[in-house]
Amino acid sequence: MSTNAIAFLNSENPELSIEQQLQLFNAIESGLPLVAQPYLALAEEIGVSEEQVIAMITDWQQQGLIRRFGLVIRHRKLGYVANAMVVWDVEDEQVDAIAEILAEQKVVTLCYRRPRVLPHWPYNLFCMVHGKNRDQVEAQLAQICQHSELKSLSKKLLFSNKAYKQRGGRYQHQLAT
Repeated sequence: MSTNAIAFLNSENPELSIEQQLQLFNAIESGLPLVAQPYLALAEEIGVSEEQVIAMITDWQQQGLIRRFGLVIRHRKLGYVANAMVVWDVEDEQVDAIAEILAEQKVVTLCYRRPRVLPHWPYNLFCMVHGKNRDQVEAQLAQICQHSELKSLSKKLLFSNKAYKQRGGRYQHQLAT
């Protein structure tokens, strides 16, 4: 096992061996099992108790190795097939305030800042909006702009044509033996 992997997994929780920690990390990276007691299922998979699994994950969270657990929702399977990235040209000193407004919107699922690529790409703020059809997405964007007084900002609505991949982060390549 690489030195980086050992440093990463060398927890203050001595109850799990490095091998068990690696097994647990790889298991949660693939997603929690869809069962009533996912931590118990993980524990059984790596040969430890449910309490040990929860303690290890808590330890990793306290160390900052895991910042959050989240869901990857396959929105297309739920009928949300109109997906659009809205790109905004926002004055640099206003980006944080506008991003907060956008991030608070229920229909915005992702919001982040990127550098402009002038002169061809003036946009520096991005957000995703999903809907069951294009009209719904356009109406949602219009409502955001109306209620948040963002109508005057330069923006473009870029609809997805095809989904190639959707999953959570993967870090196994960093923890290879």
